[in-house]
Formats: sequence, C-alpha cells, structure tokens
Amino acid sequence: MVIGDRLRELRETKQLSQGDIEKRTGLLRCYISRVENGHTVPSIETLEKLARALEIPLYQLFYDGDEPPKLPNFIKRKTPDEIVWGSSGKNGIYLHKLVRCLSKATDSDRKLLLSLAQKVATGRSRRTSAPA
Repeated sequence: MVIGDRLRELRETKQLSQGDIEKRTGLLRCYISRVENGHTVPSIETLEKLARALEIPLYQLFYDGDEPPKLPNFIKRKTPDEIVWGSSGKNGIYLHKLVRCLSKATDSDRKLLLSLAQKVATGRSRRTSAPA
C-alpha cells in the first residue's frame, strides 16, 4: 500500500480538499500534494497531524477496516517467574561453580550432599510455613 494513495482516498471520502487539510494541519498544500502523489514520505509526526485532520485514528491510515488488525500470535516470552533458577546472572554463575565442584566429587559424596541439601530445604520450608 502506498500511504499517499490511502491519504487521498480518505480525504476524498470525507469530501475535504487539500486546502482544508492545509488549514487543519498547518502543512502546505503543495507538501500534501507531494505526499499524495508519492513524491515525499511523511514522518510519523506528520501522519499523526494528517490523521487528526481527517478525524480518524492513526491506524486507519495503514488499515482500511473498521477495527484495528488482529495481532499475530508471537512466541510467548517467559515471565521472570517462569525463568528457571540458575539459568542466568549470579545464580547461573553459582550453579556453574557448583557443577564444577560436584563433577570432581565421588558418587557417594554427591549422594551425601544431595541428602543434606534436601534436609536443609525441607527444614526451611517447615520453618517458614509454621504459624508464628
């Protein structure tokens, strides 16, 4: 779609002249003509002025329906709550160091540390959930 063609179509639908748009926007009629004929590409600020002059929302300059277009389904980004602990930042560095240390430990030492970590974690959850 050429924005100039769309602007001309909207202006003519509202039965406005380029002179009327000039009065409403403060833009020169020759500039409006250059935009409508595709010789000049207007800035977003200018498009906002033209939309106000035509008494339409800005999106209608780019879309010819009654409602704004439906947005496509973009890939949903993870929220901070969904990001796994240790995947980045300070926790990621800590986890990487822990993995290096555990890789040097024996299998029985790793089992002992895991058992200890589970007891600490369950003990803490009991302490924080106990009534005060």
